[in-house]
Amino acid sequence: MKAVIAKNDLVNLIGKIQSIVPAKPSSPILANILIDAIDDQIIISGTDSTVSMRCYMEAKVIEEGSIALPARRFFQLVRELTAPQVKLSAQTNEIAEITTGTSVFKINGMNRAEFPTLPDFSGSPEALFESASLKEALSKTAFAAAREDSRYMLNGVQLQIQNQTAIFLGTDGKCLAKAVSPIQMEEGAIQTSSVIPLKAIEEMIKILSEGNDRALLSIGLDKVALEFGQITLITKLLSGQFPDVERVIPANFASTLTIHREELISLLRQVSLFTSETSSSVRFTFEPGQLHLSAVSREIGEGRVSMPVDFSGSNLEIAFNPFYLLNILKHSKDETVCFSLNDPHNPGMITDSSQAQFILMPMRLSDAIAPAAAV
Repeated sequence: MKAVIAKNDLVNLIGKIQSIVPAKPSSPILANILIDAIDDQIIISGTDSTVSMRCYMEAKVIEEGSIALPARRFFQLVRELTAPQVKLSAQTNEIAEITTGTSVFKINGMNRAEFPTLPDFSGSPEALFESASLKEALSKTAFAAAREDSRYMLNGVQLQIQNQTAIFLGTDGKCLAKAVSPIQMEEGAIQTSSVIPLKAIEEMIKILSEGNDRALLSIGLDKVALEFGQITLITKLLSGQFPDVERVIPANFASTLTIHREELISLLRQVSLFTSETSSSVRFTFEPGQLHLSAVSREIGEGRVSMPVDFSGSNLEIAFNPFYLLNILKHSKDETVCFSLNDPHNPGMITDSSQAQFILMPMRLSDAIAPAAAV
């Protein structure tokens, strides 16, 4: 193999693939990236055996070939080089030579035959998204997914495709986020339901742009692939049955009010300082025209804040974990959001101008000790 590559392009692509390479690989080959030189292109691939990424870049290929190189060491070297171009060559399957000007470096690699073969998605159903729409839907649901939960299926985001629409669901059992994105599919395309691992979702969010560029999702039986620009990300799907979480979304609400998002975030941050590990609950007291937030901790003290709201019903008290609610508000948009409620025992819902829905389970009011009345 022999190729001349633009240094900045090489650093950019290896930087993107770095997060895929595992820090503690189950097999030595997984600590490497595969570099293929073919048809005036350099193709760089990395995998942790669950999530894989393949990046493409133009290069002057003098002699086609391939080699697997240690990802972090190779990235550290290339990043430190000052020349605008890098000459990469390999006379054997296990030693690569990197040349820039008068500098020559040799890195021990591995035979490319040991590198896992990435799957082919030819003939698989395809869904076409606008990049910004897909990125927003993933961002609005990934934060609610569980991390390292014993309920394995919750460690991912469910993707449902039906009627030219993609529905994304993420939950950890206490908070539920649902987002919708329009798609283009072939006529008669299948309807499907898949659970994408959280690591893959987070990588997708990183590589997608905020623009109207197109992103293509190919759906296999146990894997999906996202193609965007010069990058293809492939992931295995989580196996099992995702819980029927949509049944917890109330069909109707007794009260819906509009709340200024930034003001609520500010007040929640203040009052959450008076919660503790044993009492991470804030009491919401709705009165006509007013919302009072209060928290009491025997170890810390108590806090009480208020803000005007357009609430006009009977007084209502309900308790929420402020940190879950803050996370929801950060992933909402708009100056105001809609807060829908029924009673202290059923979940509340927050919505904005998008089609996203955020459902938050209440806490027991007995856990949110009422503060002493002001003198």
